[in-house]
Amino acid sequence: MNVFRFIGDMTHLVSILVLLLKIYATKSCSGISLKTQELYAIVFLTRYLDLFTDFISVYNAIMKVVFIASSLAIVWYMRFHPVIRRSYDRELDTFRHYFLVGACFLLALFVNEKFSFEEVFWAFSIYLEAVAILPQLVLLQRSGNVDNLAGQYVFFLGAYRAFYILNWIYRYFTEDHFTRWIACVSGLVQTALYADFFYYYFISWKNNSKLKLPA
Repeated sequence: MNVFRFIGDMTHLVSILVLLLKIYATKSCSGISLKTQELYAIVFLTRYLDLFTDFISVYNAIMKVVFIASSLAIVWYMRFHPVIRRSYDRELDTFRHYFLVGACFLLALFVNEKFSFEEVFWAFSIYLEAVAILPQLVLLQRSGNVDNLAGQYVFFLGAYRAFYILNWIYRYFTEDHFTRWIACVSGLVQTALYADFFYYYFISWKNNSKLKLPA
């Protein structure tokens, strides 16, 4: 644990709280991609297979439970809640996310740090997380206007990954045998996907105007 990872975890947690606030306060999931939320649920379920077998710390265990439970809760509300599901932008959220799942799983089978059940699924979750935001970004581009809470959610999600890159850089120079190169490369790819969004987010903040993405 270091300060960059802690800030990254907290930023990630804030992004989830912002999304839950949007859903509960407005009783709407407009502007949110169900496809992205389903991908994140798969990411957490496959990454934390060791939840009940390998105890690292209370903090680590709690964060794993929070991320799994919150991702599943968000998917449930968007799919089954009698009020919230009506606001789902089904016609805009058409990204074929199952192709991402298949491609990432095949990549994990061939490119992993150790060919074992947990390591393959860990690599799969890392690859999938790197591209899980794509359906969300496509939805926002198609809708054009981005409401404040949806914009804040994506911003904090991108900031979380940026802090994790700093965490990996710190660990590379302070740990003798840091080998998580898969996470580093995937994290760089994931952060790059946010570059366009960050640019327009900054312009919106600078001009104190509503966030708009080019179609």
